[in-house]
Amino acid sequence: MDILVHPNPALKQPAALVDPAADKELARLVRAMAQAMYDAPGVGLAATQVGVQKRVIVLDIEDGLMALCNPIIVEASEETDIDDEGCLSLPGITVPVARSLTCVCEALDLEGAPVRLEAEGFFARVLQHETDHLDGVLIIDRATPEERRAAIRRYNEAAEER
Repeated sequence: MDILVHPNPALKQPAALVDPAADKELARLVRAMAQAMYDAPGVGLAATQVGVQKRVIVLDIEDGLMALCNPIIVEASEETDIDDEGCLSLPGITVPVARSLTCVCEALDLEGAPVRLEAEGFFARVLQHETDHLDGVLIIDRATPEERRAAIRRYNEAAEER
């Protein structure tokens, strides 16, 4: 399974809701996404990054693989922090991105059971990053115009070296 890279138009498309109880392909999709994420290597991956327009993400911060269907950030702290973020769809660069320090994410697991995650720090950042992908938002979309231009220049230079 290949990870799509910018400027692939599929990365800008919003993903569709899934019904984990009815979609028998989700388990296979999650296994393939997890393998692609680990091979990259990365800590999170959205289905849109592999050309599948379904609201599914996988992540592995420290506690093992987690798969979430239809994740949505329902609460986010007003307090933010700016930190450099990388992205498997923009290999070779990082971009400073402001994110809420804490957030609450609601989703479904692969069986369709509700999940509520209260996250802080890096975990909160990864959840926000991956749910952005499901809405067609990349880290360069969160940058200032100057930072975006510089990041795209660095990305194009890195792509030429690959």
